[in-house]
Amino acid sequence: MEDNKSISYVVYEGTMARFERTIKRLIFVIVIAVIALFASNMAWLYAWNQYDYSDVVVDSEDGGNANYIGASGIINNNVKGNSEESNKEK
Repeated sequence: MEDNKSISYVVYEGTMARFERTIKRLIFVIVIAVIALFASNMAWLYAWNQYDYSDVVVDSEDGGNANYIGASGIINNNVKGNSEESNKEK
């Protein structure tokens, strides 16, 4: 079981030098990937923040009850609001 074969130092040194170059390349690729990920996220955040978001409040007295079906089943299509005059007509 002890088939230990000796490897010359020159071959070992060449292999280790090749591994060092491979490790440097992999570290370079990881750094580039992290920079690309950061740049991609910044681009999406920039595009997302280009939209102007606003809230719109509709006052129920200004016609927010159009096509409201009341408790009696009558469709209230009053776009002017809940004035007492329009309620008296019904």
